[in-house]
Amino acid sequence: MRYVLLLIIVLMVFSCDQTKENHDVPSNNWKAMKWSKTLSDTLVSGATYLSVYSQIYSVTEHKRHNLTATVSLRNVNKKDTVFIKEADFFNTNGDLIKAYFTETIYVKPMQTIEIVIDETDIDGGTGANFVFDWSAKKGAIPPYFEAVMISTSGQQGLSFTSKGVVIE
Repeated sequence: MRYVLLLIIVLMVFSCDQTKENHDVPSNNWKAMKWSKTLSDTLVSGATYLSVYSQIYSVTEHKRHNLTATVSLRNVNKKDTVFIKEADFFNTNGDLIKAYFTETIYVKPMQTIEIVIDETDIDGGTGANFVFDWSAKKGAIPPYFEAVMISTSGQQGLSFTSKGVVIE
């Protein structure tokens, strides 16, 4: 019986998940991605609009569900770096809530950068949005912007996405 108990304890100890630390730069550490050099004047500039919902209506216009939003800034180029010059977040009324980048950041080929808006942050309201100003090498694919909004309560779950639209 002792040996069985000892065997169970040994198996439990060795079966525990032993995750390795990730020493990569987190996808929301924008300071580590700051571009300190002058951007080339041969780059093409653009702007992308992305709708992001901090809240959505439920049942009536008087009941709202708060949402967590994950905003993904994706460089879909295999070889070219793209640059994000501004990421401005506006509320339903069109008021600037926050400028996420005060200095240009770079996004390496195939890299994704994220902005997370907490479920408790409802400043954006039901019609929040981002405008991203970006630059890329002529002929490069423009960056791809997407938002995933989720909320869970008990056994109920809500989730949906929105995709960016190039506006310039």
